[in-house]
Amino acid sequence: ALIMTSAQVVDYVDKPQVRLADGRRFAARLVGSDLRSDIALLKIDVHSLPVATLGDSSRLRPGDWVAAIGAPFGFRGSVTSGVVSARNRFMGGAGDVPYIQTDVAINPGSSGSPLFNSRGEVVGLNSMIYTGSGGYMGVSFAVPINLAMQSMARLLSDGRVHRARLGAQLQEMTPPLALSFGLPQAAGVLVGKVEPDGGAAPAGLAMGGVLVSLGGRP
Repeated sequence: ALIMTSAQVVDYVDKPQVRLADGRRFAARLVGSDLRSDIALLKIDVHSLPVATLGDSSRLRPGDWVAAIGAPFGFRGSVTSGVVSARNRFMGGAGDVPYIQTDVAINPGSSGSPLFNSRGEVVGLNSMIYTGSGGYMGVSFAVPINLAMQSMARLLSDGRVHRARLGAQLQEMTPPLALSFGLPQAAGVLVGKVEPDGGAAPAGLAMGGVLVSLGGRP
C-alpha cells in the first residue's frame, strides 16, 4: 500500500513507521519526497486497506466547507472544520505551490493530514500555518490534491520531481512602475534579473523587460 504524507514529516526520519487507526504498525519504505511541494510517498507491506476518495481541488471555491482529520499535538483522529478562504495562494519562500488557504484549525501534528470537501473527498494535504505565536491563528494552507497526485506520479516513476528552471526573477507590475515604463495600466510582470546560464537569456528575456502576455494570453 502507498501512503501519501508531507515531506516535512519524514524528512529527518531514519526508519519511518505507519500506524493505522486499528493500532497496527508497519515499517515503511520511503519511495521519494519533494520538499518544494511538501509531498512524500511511503510504501508498507499490507494489502486491501480502505482508500479515501479523491476529489478535484480545481473545483474548490472560496466559502466552500472543508474539514481536516489529523493528530494535532498527538491527539489522533481529531476533526476540525472551516471554509476555503482563497485558492492559488502563493507564499514567499515556499516555491511555486498554489496553496489552498482555509480557516481550518491546523496545529503541530497535523502536517500531511487530508483536507476533505463537503462530499468527503480529499482535496488537499494540510501543509502549514501562518502564525506569529507558533499556534493556529486562523490561517492554514494545504497542497491541492491535483498537484499532490502529479508529484506522486513523478515520485513513483523517478523517485524525485524534476522541474524546469526559467533563470529569471519576475516581480509584480505596480502602478508606479507602469507609469515609469510608459504603460497604460499596471499589467504584466517586470523582469528584474536574468541569469546567464538559465533558459530565459537565450530566449530573449532581459532585465527591465515587461512581459504582458504568455502564449497569446494576457
